[in-house]
Amino acid sequence: MLWCIMAYATTIQVNKTTKASLEALKNSSRETFDEVISKLMILVPEGDDEGKYTKEFRAGLLESLYESKNKKTYSLAQVKKELKLM
Repeated sequence: MLWCIMAYATTIQVNKTTKASLEALKNSSRETFDEVISKLMILVPEGDDEGKYTKEFRAGLLESLYESKNKKTYSLAQVKKELKLM
């Protein structure tokens, strides 16, 4: 009996800067982008002592980390000022 395992692949669009960043994270030239992305996805925790996170919470956590790294955060004073305007 012959077993055939097919690997499914898809094409995704990334800008040149993102591709260069992914290239820089490769351990070797033979490592695939799929392997690099899989390693990055592991960095987003799946849960804690209280249980598993929902996919929405994990996506929000990733977005918050991204915003924090890119200085897209607001000070408490800015938030208070904005709330007073509402």
